[in-house]
Amino acid sequence: MKNIYQEILNSKNRNEKLLAILIDPDKVQLEQLDNLIVKINQSPATHIFVGGSFVETNQIDLIIQEIKLNCNLPILLFPGNPSQISAYADGVLFLNLISGRNPDYLIEHQVSAVPILEKTALEVISTGYVLIASGKETAVERISQTKPLNRNDIDYVCQTIKAGEYMGNKLIYLEAGSGAEKAIPLDMIKEVSKKLTIPLIVGGGIRSKIGIENAFKAGADLVVIGTAFENNANFFEE
Repeated sequence: MKNIYQEILNSKNRNEKLLAILIDPDKVQLEQLDNLIVKINQSPATHIFVGGSFVETNQIDLIIQEIKLNCNLPILLFPGNPSQISAYADGVLFLNLISGRNPDYLIEHQVSAVPILEKTALEVISTGYVLIASGKETAVERISQTKPLNRNDIDYVCQTIKAGEYMGNKLIYLEAGSGAEKAIPLDMIKEVSKKLTIPLIVGGGIRSKIGIENAFKAGADLVVIGTAFENNANFFEE
């Protein structure tokens, strides 16, 4: 697998938009994967993310191996904690929750992950993760015990993401949360994208292809679809 981050960076420089399908291992049955992979291959997806805020299944390795049998898209881990790291993926979004102040999600989980990552060939991509209020409590908020940033305080969000870039993160992930009632405001995406020189990922609460296009037009470099695709594998055909 090529340098995934460099490819993302190259796409940003060429203004080529990217799309990731997020697979929550707890919501996928192995016997359903073949059909799901067919739908992913027929979609405009460029990446697959695997993970979630809280994953109970111990089948992450099997899920990734099965996907790789019939799909050539790069697979990036999106882990809520070190137990979700799989050596069978291509890379990992090394997340730090810079919108919160819980030390476990700023540094402790990352420290615990090092011995695991050192035994793999995963490409590690440092990612500043920013949770934005979306109308209801999300799994990220509940598990991390942190409050999302105010969706109306764009200035503070911009300060936060710029601090994340200054700290050396290679990506910024603006997240409304799984099953969010409201997606990230388009004016926030627009202002954040102006501040950054690194790629911007946007996810959570996007339920339509128009929503994807609007996020791209506002400045997202990569959009993530999770719940909408989980609920309807024909999402991209309709």
